[in-house]
Amino acid sequence: MKNLFSNWRSDAPASLVVFLVALPLCLGVALASTGENPVLFSGVIAGVVGGVVVGLFSGSRLGVSGPAAGLITIVLSAIITLGSFEAFLVAVVLSGILQIIAGFVGAGVIGNYFPSSVIKGMLAAIGLTLILKEIPHLVGYDKTLMVDEPDGGHFIQELITSMQFLNPGAIVIAIISLAILILFDRPVMKKIALFKFIPGALIVVVVGILMNLLFSAVFPEMVLSGEHLVSLPVTQSFEDFKNLFTFPDFSALTNPNVYGVAFTIALVASLESLLSVEATDKLDPDKHQTPTNQELKAQGIGNVVSGLLGGLPVTQVIVRSSANINSGGKSKLSTILHGVLLFLCVLAIPKVLNMIPYASLAAILMMVGYKLSSVSLYKKMFKLGLEQFLPFIATIVGVLMTDLLKGIGIGLVVAIFFILRKNYKNNYSIEKAEENGKPLVRIQLAQEVTFLNKGSIHETLYNLPENVHVIIDGSDSQAIDYDVLEVIQEFKTHTAVEKNIKVTTFRIPRVEVMGH
Repeated sequence: MKNLFSNWRSDAPASLVVFLVALPLCLGVALASTGENPVLFSGVIAGVVGGVVVGLFSGSRLGVSGPAAGLITIVLSAIITLGSFEAFLVAVVLSGILQIIAGFVGAGVIGNYFPSSVIKGMLAAIGLTLILKEIPHLVGYDKTLMVDEPDGGHFIQELITSMQFLNPGAIVIAIISLAILILFDRPVMKKIALFKFIPGALIVVVVGILMNLLFSAVFPEMVLSGEHLVSLPVTQSFEDFKNLFTFPDFSALTNPNVYGVAFTIALVASLESLLSVEATDKLDPDKHQTPTNQELKAQGIGNVVSGLLGGLPVTQVIVRSSANINSGGKSKLSTILHGVLLFLCVLAIPKVLNMIPYASLAAILMMVGYKLSSVSLYKKMFKLGLEQFLPFIATIVGVLMTDLLKGIGIGLVVAIFFILRKNYKNNYSIEKAEENGKPLVRIQLAQEVTFLNKGSIHETLYNLPENVHVIIDGSDSQAIDYDVLEVIQEFKTHTAVEKNIKVTTFRIPRVEVMGH
C-alpha cells in the first residue's frame, strides 16, 4: 500500500476508462437483476464497493470487481423466493461471510485447476459476446442490456431484431467513436504526451455528447434521447440521496431459504472471481500471480459491505479487468480510483452522465471485446496443436451457446479428455530386444500408475505374441494402483500360461485376484 501512488500517471487515465466501461454495466446488471421494480442504484453501489473496498483488500494488481451479469438469474430468482429485496440483501451479507471463511480454509486453490486453453477460451468467448452484444447499441437499438457475459445465444435474435430499428444518429456517433478509438490505438498517438494521460474513451464520450447536441441544433431527426442515453437517478437533496440506499432486513434470518441463496451466491461468485483472477493474471504484461485465498477474503468483505449498503453481489469481472490492462493500468490504484469516480460522478454530475449516448459506450466495449478475442489469439492457439486448440474452441462455443460456467465446464471436459488420452499413452515405455535368439519385451512403468492406465496396460499385455519373455519393471514407480496390479496378476496366472510367455517382474507387489 505504501507504493499505491507510484504509478498514478498510468493508473489515473486507466481508471477513467474502467469507469466508462463499468457505468453502463452496473446499470444494466441492476436493471436486469431486480425485476419489475428495478433498484438501479444497487448496481452503482456494487460497482463502488467492488472498486474501493475489494480493491483495497485484494492482492490482485489489475483485477476489477463489480456486479456481474453471470449472477443475474440467481439474483432474480432469489428476490422472488425470499419475497423482498431487503431479505435478499441479508443473503448477500451471509454469502460474503461464507467467502471469507472459504479464503481462510484455503479454497482459493480451486482456481489453479483450470487449463490455460479453457481460460483463454473464456476470454475469447467474452470478447465475442461483447462484440455481438454491442452491435444493437451501435445501430441505436437500446432495448437490450449492456451486459458483459453470454445469455445462451440470445444475442443472435437481438442482432436480427436490431436491424429493423436502425437509428442514423446512433450509427454516425458509433462510426466516429470507433474511428477515434482505432486512431488512439495507433503507436503514433501514444507518442504524444497529452494523449498518454487523456484516454481515447474519454474523447469518445465527449464527442458523443457534443455530436448529439449538434444534432439537436442542425439535424433534429437524428437526436438521441430517452432509452438511447444513460439514465441515472438525479438527487436534489440529501434526503433524496439517503433514499437511494436500501438496507437489509435481518428478520429474514429466520427464513431457511436465505441460507440456501447465500450458499448459491457464494459458490457462483467465488468460481467467477477465481476464473477471472486466473484470466487477468494471464493478461497481465508482468504476469503477476494473485493470491487466490486473499482474493476470496476480499470478495467476501466486498459482499458483506455491498449487502449492508443495498448493493448487488460483487465478483471480479474480466471485461473491466481487461479494460484496465489495455488502458495501461499498473496497480490497484486504477481499480480504487474507478470506484471513487463512479461514486463522485453519479452524485455530482448525473445530468452530464445522462447525456452520454449508449452508442459511444458500445464502441468502447466493442474495442475491449476485440482485444479479448483478437485474430492473433486464434492463430496462436491453433499453432499449439489440437490438444490446446480444441478445448479452446469448445469453451468458446459452450460459453456462447449456454453461459459462462457451463461453457467452461464443456471446455474442461474436452481438456480432460486430452489429458486422459495422453495419460493413457504415456504411462509406460516398451523396449523390444532378443535374448538367446528369442523375443524379449521390457515394459517400464511410469512413476505414477493409476487406474486410468489400466486399459492400455491390459491391451499391451494381452496382445503380446506367444513364446516371448516379458519383463514388467516397476522399479521407477512410486505408486501402482491396485487395478493395474490386478491386471498384471491375472495376466501372469492365465494368459501368460496359455501363450507360453515367461514373465519377470521387478517391484510389482502380488495381489489376490477375485475368484482365485
